[in-house]
Amino acid sequence: MKRLHVHVAVEDLTRSIGFYSTLFGTEPAVVKEDYAKWMLEDPRVNFAISDRARVPGVDHLGIQVETAEELGELAGRLKAAGETTRDQEATTCCYAQSDKAWVNDPNGLRWETFYSFGEATSYGEDEPDAVLRETSTPAAACCGPAPAAEPAKPAAACC
Repeated sequence: MKRLHVHVAVEDLTRSIGFYSTLFGTEPAVVKEDYAKWMLEDPRVNFAISDRARVPGVDHLGIQVETAEELGELAGRLKAAGETTRDQEATTCCYAQSDKAWVNDPNGLRWETFYSFGEATSYGEDEPDAVLRETSTPAAACCGPAPAAEPAKPAAACC
């Protein structure tokens, strides 16, 4: 069974954990110094927040799958539709080990499909910065990179 994934970049992680814990009626399943994740069953969603992104707001959306075969199927459908995916194998991201396929929707919003198969002790990396600069939405959009005048922050968050 698939699970919708939503990742929101936040300015104040502690305050945001309190807000979303109240909203969802439960504490996060994972809490790190820069990240929190709720694995909700109703609605079935993997909801994550972090303070690692360039600007607050929706960082990316995704579909979490339970098997490598499901990941291959989703990535295959995107490629068959003429989309270019950016595949990552055995990557560490969001304190998990995963295989991923990234794609941008027609408006530039980043989507990931991913299969997680283990935990990790570090946050890891999102897509490489060069890929983000080439494929991100304009800086004025909620998911775009920070304008050049702003100091650089760590790579945008993932799952």
